[in-house]
Amino acid sequence: MTRILIVDDHPIFRQGLFMALSEAGDLCVCGEGSSAQEAVDLARELRPDIVLLDLSMPGGGFAALETIRASQPELRIAVLTASEDSEDVLRALKLGAHGYVLKGVGGRALIDAVRDVARGAGHVSPTLAAEILSAGRMDDGGVEQPVRQEPGSVVEHLLSKLTPRETQVLRLVATGFSNKEVARQADMQEKTVKHHMTRILQKLNVRNRTEAALVLRSAEEAS
Repeated sequence: MTRILIVDDHPIFRQGLFMALSEAGDLCVCGEGSSAQEAVDLARELRPDIVLLDLSMPGGGFAALETIRASQPELRIAVLTASEDSEDVLRALKLGAHGYVLKGVGGRALIDAVRDVARGAGHVSPTLAAEILSAGRMDDGGVEQPVRQEPGSVVEHLLSKLTPRETQVLRLVATGFSNKEVARQADMQEKTVKHHMTRILQKLNVRNRTEAALVLRSAEEAS
């Protein structure tokens, strides 16, 4: 069971998150907060697996993120915010966020994002992937790293390692589909999609599905 701390200063929104996450049998909300100070205090007291953290709250979400990461580096944090500002995205990742999810996302997509972060993968809302490509990328700790623009031939070589089926899965993932949606589109079992994604990440030498999608995007922009 993955234990989640929700920190947002809007009670109705927190209630909606609680209900959405409760639909997943492997996730549970262990606490709720409404300010940066409460985020820090509850993270220390409850020791959750993941903190879902809004950026706009009393005391500031960035301040809470930085403090929690400094004192509990093992704790995984996913920013859940309405801000699509590229500076906010990159600042959050640089401070150590493992995920950046936009408010308004559907319940299933939210659950998938939380699961991605819980298992050690980074997660950035697909609509923001272009921002990461143009200005930075995440390392294992969620920290922004300068993008090394790989020559088109190198990217094409990486993609050439994929089987036709893996390429199909990657293209669907790059459009923002969840594993379940990819399975439905490609007429395969969800566990098969997960197996393909594991192989894709290994072959492309990337850490998560977002970076895999960016490799594909780089190849398409270079062509």
